[in-house]
Amino acid sequence: MSYPINGACQCGGVTYQLLSEPQMVVACHCKECQKLSTSAFSITAMVNADQVKFEGEMADWSRPADSGNISAAKFCPGCGNRIYHYNPAEPDKIKLKPSNLSDTSIIKPVAHVWVSEKQDWYTIPEGVRVFDKQP
Repeated sequence: MSYPINGACQCGGVTYQLLSEPQMVVACHCKECQKLSTSAFSITAMVNADQVKFEGEMADWSRPADSGNISAAKFCPGCGNRIYHYNPAEPDKIKLKPSNLSDTSIIKPVAHVWVSEKQDWYTIPEGVRVFDKQP
């Protein structure tokens, strides 16, 4: 894989470059991520904030997480595409939504979390870590 990889929201109002390989890619099966993705799970690439360069205006949204932390998000105000999530207490770490990268070959989850809320019809691939809730 060659970096940087470019990414953009659906309307192109927010663009970014991922400068290096994510620390890990995770599939989350919680009900909130199912709402976000309108599918069985949401994909997240864990990266350091200094490894992504963003351009364009982003809006904010947040909610309390089960951990007691805040789950905050940045999204494009034009098309609504979620760009990343973060915990305001840890601004140097972001949870990039990598489905909007120009090269999605990095999307290979090594773990599936919140499988206690997983859709029954989805089968988790063998060889990945599985967690009932958030590890």
